[in-house]
Amino acid sequence: MSQRPIIALDFPSKVEVEIFLENFPVKESLFVKVGMELFYQEGPEIVRWLKTLGHSVFLDLKLHDIPNTVEKAMIGLAKLGVDMTNVHAAGGVKMMAAAKAGLLKGTKEGAEVPLLIAVTQLTSTSETEMQQDQLIKVSLQDSVIHYAKCAEQAGLVGVVCSALEAQDIHSATSEEFICLTPGIRPSGSAVGDQKRIVTPTNAKKMGSTYIVVGRPITQAKAPYKAYQQIKNEWNGVNQ
Repeated sequence: MSQRPIIALDFPSKVEVEIFLENFPVKESLFVKVGMELFYQEGPEIVRWLKTLGHSVFLDLKLHDIPNTVEKAMIGLAKLGVDMTNVHAAGGVKMMAAAKAGLLKGTKEGAEVPLLIAVTQLTSTSETEMQQDQLIKVSLQDSVIHYAKCAEQAGLVGVVCSALEAQDIHSATSEEFICLTPGIRPSGSAVGDQKRIVTPTNAKKMGSTYIVVGRPITQAKAPYKAYQQIKNEWNGVNQ
């Protein structure tokens, strides 16, 4: 079964999302990412609406707070029926474990528990910035792997990371541990504000489990064509 790239719906409102989705066949089930920009403007209803259309939803809110608060928030997010959500690994093992407990409590009986992953270091962060701004003196790679091991210890199923770090994370955790990788850019496309980027083909070779693609699809002149090209490249299909 071919894997779907996750499309980052980085739009300011539902109206823009509706216009964007008009480029796709009505019956095609997509895997989409709803981040802070869209969720904070439209609220939980945007997730419910996308689910009624038959799409899978990765709710990318990167929760980071005291364990009790994160647990209660996750109970609510689970009730939305999201397929995947995340926290910041920097919140610690206890916080991540509380997030997992909240998802379990909030998931309806018989329903699939949402996949819970943790953000290691943002793909917009360079090693120099991490060391200076976060006062983390190890290498970027060491920081990412440490966070991944903490996430696994807390019972999470994976992390958000750069594809450049995926294989080392698998080595430190397991081959089944999810490595969801943003910063994906087809050959020849603009880099934007991402600093650790790879192509879909290279992401697959490096061990990415899921890829997230935004502007190369959402800002393309022909979004569905761009999506199909990236999907084919991700799945190793000759075009």
